Amino acid sequence: MIAASAGNHAQGLAYAARQFGTSCTIVMPETAPRTKIQATASYGAQVVLHGKNYDDAYMHALRLAGAEGLTYVHAFDDPDVIAGQGTVAFEFYHDLPEVTTVIVPIGGGGLISGVATYLKAKNPSIRVIGVQAKGAASTALSLQKGERTVLDEIYTLADGIAVKCPGELTFNIIRALVDTVWTVSEERIVEAIGLLLEREKMLVEGAGAVALAGLLDHPEVAHGEEVVLIVSGGNIDLSRLSTLFAEPLEKTVEEPLKLGESS
Repeated sequence: MIAASAGNHAQGLAYAARQFGTSCTIVMPETAPRTKIQATASYGAQVVLHGKNYDDAYMHALRLAGAEGLTYVHAFDDPDVIAGQGTVAFEFYHDLPEVTTVIVPIGGGGLISGVATYLKAKNPSIRVIGVQAKGAASTALSLQKGERTVLDEIYTLADGIAVKCPGELTFNIIRALVDTVWTVSEERIVEAIGLLLEREKMLVEGAGAVALAGLLDHPEVAHGEEVVLIVSGGNIDLSRLSTLFAEPLEKTVEEPLKLGESS
């Protein structure tokens, strides 16, 4: 099997392949954090680095799948993957059935599609809110235009959600079930990473911190509500973490974090 991933899907698929004794190739962007590359390889997957962003890696993975006769496992636009990611909602809903609002990161849309599908089936009044980085707001733009839209470039430190276009399945689910989608600045994402580290002692990557970043922008949402934030990834390079807090943000996000140019 083969997949393209910024790193989190990569690790899950690599682990599953090892459990079932099958080979696994993962194509990751050249900009993927070292921690994600090392973790994926540690599960026995062959890691191929290609391109500047997920979309470049995705196209290369499709070429390899066709050339080598491999089964492609999509990172988000697959009903089984969406259902698997929806188990996150299954778990927290059983602990907190009185939840009124759930805030979820959006990259390609698999996680929020699974979460929204489950929660809306249990209680249609639960509000599901998605959050994207402003520099990779493909879903927000697609909703605005009423159709899937491909971004020309991506610019964000949240590499795990740096996707140029939402999936076909996921976009339709989001359009039907998600109440609203927020976008957040890089400054807010860094602030959220710092707060989670300082207050909750949680080391979280940019993609995992965007839910809190969204709540920081919209604190009124939490008034009188039972709110769940999905914190969906902790794979951040310590070298990048130290850079974020050691220098002014406008300096740290200028070149090293420019994840995607048209290519």
